[in-house]
Amino acid sequence: MKGTSANPLLIVLSGPSGVGKDAVLEGFKKRDFPMHYAVTATTRPRRKKETDGVDYHFVSKAEFENMIEKGELLEWANVYGNLYGVPRSELRQAMDKGKDVIVKVDVQGAATIKKTVPQAVFIFLAPPSMEDLNKRLEQRKTESSIDLEVRIKAAEKEMNSLSMFDYVVVNHKDGIGQAISQIESIITAEKCRVKPRRIEFSSDSVTAK
Repeated sequence: MKGTSANPLLIVLSGPSGVGKDAVLEGFKKRDFPMHYAVTATTRPRRKKETDGVDYHFVSKAEFENMIEKGELLEWANVYGNLYGVPRSELRQAMDKGKDVIVKVDVQGAATIKKTVPQAVFIFLAPPSMEDLNKRLEQRKTESSIDLEVRIKAAEKEMNSLSMFDYVVVNHKDGIGQAISQIESIITAEKCRVKPRRIEFSSDSVTAK
């Protein structure tokens, strides 16, 4: 697959916390899949092994609020007390060059983008079961017991948002390769559409045709 396209795609990858969205993106990078990987801005504290500008753009609350005020974010949300948002300029610049863009957001963020850019490709990464997801969150050990309970309850609600998405991919334990291949197949199929999705980035907003 070529790295550029006359009609680049905006791919929105979402799903509940702990389902493996980061692992999927890392798998795509290892395969040298030709696309631009959007980096989300957040006020969340940086975790061990995370790199600023690679995993997230780690910013202060004041900096984030300034980005909101200037309209620099395609979408933003308060998630578990931390602010997350997708920088608009990064996506626009990549797609202006004909590059497909994939952005990782939570379900709330995906809903916001759906209203603004309905022609994006929305993919929901799902666990085999809620029991499986709960075990993953417990084993991750990056949240306190209270935060863990909040995330589990939120995940249950997010699983009811499937109708908002175009595709669902189940990420089985030790099956990350299969999930990546399925998403790759979705992108390939989208490239074969008779009527391709067309997305335009104006100077201060995103509009879909």
